[in-house]
Amino acid sequence: MKTELEPQDIEAIAQKVAEILKPMLARNGKTESETIFDVQGLAEYLRVSKKWVYERVQFKEVPHIKIKGQLRFSRKDIDKWLSEYKLPAVDTPERIIMPLRQTVTTSL
Repeated sequence: MKTELEPQDIEAIAQKVAEILKPMLARNGKTESETIFDVQGLAEYLRVSKKWVYERVQFKEVPHIKIKGQLRFSRKDIDKWLSEYKLPAVDTPERIIMPLRQTVTTSL
């Protein structure tokens, strides 16, 4: 059984493959967890200022590596560090609504 594809089908397949491979090629085959940030890159990743990053480094609050005076940050270590600050979501709609109902009825 032989299947022939139309040129537009081949082009669509090629574009989809390129779309999938583009992020991998941009990282030179590295996974996201292998990413190494500089100060600017970490600030952008965390959406904070460079000053904030330098302050966290000064107080040894953020995991970092110093290579010949240059600060570097492993994304894997940063993600692990961030997960230590994660708080579980415990509020459910019922827990929010019940106090509101009680407030409304007592104020009447």
